[in-house]
Amino acid sequence: MIILFKILYGDGAINTTAENNTNKLFIESTSLSSLAGNDDRFSSLSTSAMLARGVVPDSHRRVADNYMVIKRIYGEPVVQTRITNKDKTLLAKYDFSPLEYSTIKQVNEELSFLKRWSMSLEENLKKDADELIQIRAKELKFLAASRYVNITSEIYQGYKALERYFEEISKY
Repeated sequence: MIILFKILYGDGAINTTAENNTNKLFIESTSLSSLAGNDDRFSSLSTSAMLARGVVPDSHRRVADNYMVIKRIYGEPVVQTRITNKDKTLLAKYDFSPLEYSTIKQVNEELSFLKRWSMSLEENLKKDADELIQIRAKELKFLAASRYVNITSEIYQGYKALERYFEEISKY
């Protein structure tokens, strides 16, 4: 069976260890980026998919549906909408960097915060979280419309995590 896994998934997919004289088989379920360390599980794209599981706020679903409908009909967003200074101020208030300078790990952490904040009882936090997810969608539309030319390094691939999250929670 181990040989079959090695054939199907390669040598890196299986990690066998001996513990109390019994062999246990551990299969890694996430693929990490090439820059991630062995203990860095939060930087994978599958984490974005896991964030989409469970309770997702309706505001996130509406934004994701809007993005996915545009993507499915037109192939990619055609309108290049830049974020405003007001949007940049709101991002800075919560210490979020622009999407083109965000890593997958940062975006996954932001998405988990935004999910919790969108379901908060505090109205200001809830309103800001809903506005932040709309800003992130606007940034993603701009990056897609400009064919990701603003991405300057392979480290900054947070847009992939956001797009994966939208794909998972959208009904389209």
